[in-house]
Amino acid sequence: MWSARVRITAIFAAGLAATALIVVTVISAARTSTLFDDQADVAVTHAKLAMTMIAQEHQRMGVVLVTDSVGRRVLSSPVRQQLRGIPGYLIVIDKNANVQFTSEDVSRLSTEDWLTMQRAIEDLPDGQTAGIVRLSSDQALLYAFPVKKQTGDIDRVVAGVRVTGLANWSAKMITTVAVLVPIVIIATTWLVWVFLGTAYARLERVRREVADITDGRSLHRRLSADNAETGAAALIGTINAMITRLETSFGTLRRFTADASHELKTPLTVMRADLERAMNEATGERERMVALEEALHEVTRMSDLVESLLTLARADEGRFALDRKEFNLTELVQEVYETALILGEGADVTVTLPFSADVMITGDRTRLRQLFLNLVTNAIKYTPAGGRVDLGLGRHADNVTFAVRDTGIGIAAAELPYVFDRFWRADHARSRMAERGGFGLGLAISQWIAHAHGGTLTVSSRLGKGSLFTVTLPLHDEEKEVVNSSTLNVRPIPA
Repeated sequence: MWSARVRITAIFAAGLAATALIVVTVISAARTSTLFDDQADVAVTHAKLAMTMIAQEHQRMGVVLVTDSVGRRVLSSPVRQQLRGIPGYLIVIDKNANVQFTSEDVSRLSTEDWLTMQRAIEDLPDGQTAGIVRLSSDQALLYAFPVKKQTGDIDRVVAGVRVTGLANWSAKMITTVAVLVPIVIIATTWLVWVFLGTAYARLERVRREVADITDGRSLHRRLSADNAETGAAALIGTINAMITRLETSFGTLRRFTADASHELKTPLTVMRADLERAMNEATGERERMVALEEALHEVTRMSDLVESLLTLARADEGRFALDRKEFNLTELVQEVYETALILGEGADVTVTLPFSADVMITGDRTRLRQLFLNLVTNAIKYTPAGGRVDLGLGRHADNVTFAVRDTGIGIAAAELPYVFDRFWRADHARSRMAERGGFGLGLAISQWIAHAHGGTLTVSSRLGKGSLFTVTLPLHDEEKEVVNSSTLNVRPIPA
């Protein structure tokens, strides 16, 4: 297979040769047309000159036709002498359609050629060209003109010129074209070949650098854009941006794998120890049941982890369809609030719902319930005993907001950008008690649910002061009724 460089150069050369052929053809046609126009002007000039001579003779003598010795009406001798000085084909015809004068070129025509010219003259309108009259050894361009001041005797003057060989190129022109055109094609093709060589050399360098980077271990490297043209620099910038995204994705994948392995390692270790203890013959019946119960608890935890991972994986691939229906969001928030009361009672945390707007919304009720419960559960989990969690549902012109505010441990400002990362947990929260254990996937799933509904999930927090999570969901046109919207008046986090 030929390289792209060879193919492009060959296509360019073929296109250039075709263009040169077209240009030469057009120039030849234009040249021929110009020459024919020039010859036509010559024929018209000859005819007008003959008409002028005839008119002058008629003015001087009163007649231009005289009677010869045999009684025929012929053109006077002075006029004949003057007309013989006009070159080319010249024919004078009287009103009786008799030919009164023919130039020497006409006289030398063969009988067949003379008959051909006569037929052309008969079909020739006054003041117009007969086109090319093809004779046996020549070609003529004829024009017919009526005599301006007719004497009653002379009717028309027909003048013609030779046009044989007008379209033929001279030997000098043929030599010039035959030499100059190939030189131009070869020189231009060579320049294109050199230019493509330089361009492909740059592309080959970029290809080698990309090949060295994409081995998975050198994603920290970037392509150099030094001395690159604007187009190449833009390409290199795009590739560098792609490598940056790949580096981020690979880093996220490595962290994800490490975190998933860490989360699975502990329950698997506990399960193995419990099962070994249960299988030990020396283990009593009660102790064996306790071991199996602990193993079942760890299996449940791992099932929850796997289910969460599958949810995120399907969401990433776009294979997790939402069951969108219209429902009363206020009723859902009330359900979540009642569940939060039970959870808060067990953790000695006060849960309140200061206000709740009446809102109908289109979405997946089950997934939104999961989103709200994730936020409420996290708020109660990270709020010390005696703390407070406030819920609120507010309606606005184009959207609806659900907010959860707590007075818990809060999140450091440096960690806020990573709150929604998978398996993220703040360092101070990693040592929490076992009953408050989690996988760090809840907020990632919550953010996906919000985005899948066309909304957002945001957080603001201060370490040791508490956090505020806000879900914003859009309202469809039919849900945007003109009402007095109630805004979310959750108290701000104290400074």
